[in-house]
Amino acid sequence: MRLLLAWLINAIALFAVPYLMQSVQVDSVGAALIAALVLGLVNTLVRPVLVLLTLPVTLLTLGLFIFVINGLMFWAVSHLVAGFHVAGFWSAIGGALVYSIISWALSALILKKQ
Repeated sequence: MRLLLAWLINAIALFAVPYLMQSVQVDSVGAALIAALVLGLVNTLVRPVLVLLTLPVTLLTLGLFIFVINGLMFWAVSHLVAGFHVAGFWSAIGGALVYSIISWALSALILKKQ
């Protein structure tokens, strides 16, 4: 049940991003749900491999390269999911950052530790 709630929180966060950034568009609630699911899968399966492969660059930039990896994942999902559009690479980095902040805030409010 907690996993389903986290997925819905991420979909709500993704649906809220276009209200803060005009370069990110989500056409419908269904597109937000699918994009949140694909984004979760990509972050679970692909992101750890990319973080490991780019570890020297990440250490050299003191961890700032993680923003680039997050932006790449966000941008890749926009190419995979119909109804979810990101204007470009820098928009993807900004969108990923805004999405992370909104998702974190909603999770902190809704998924309190009991």
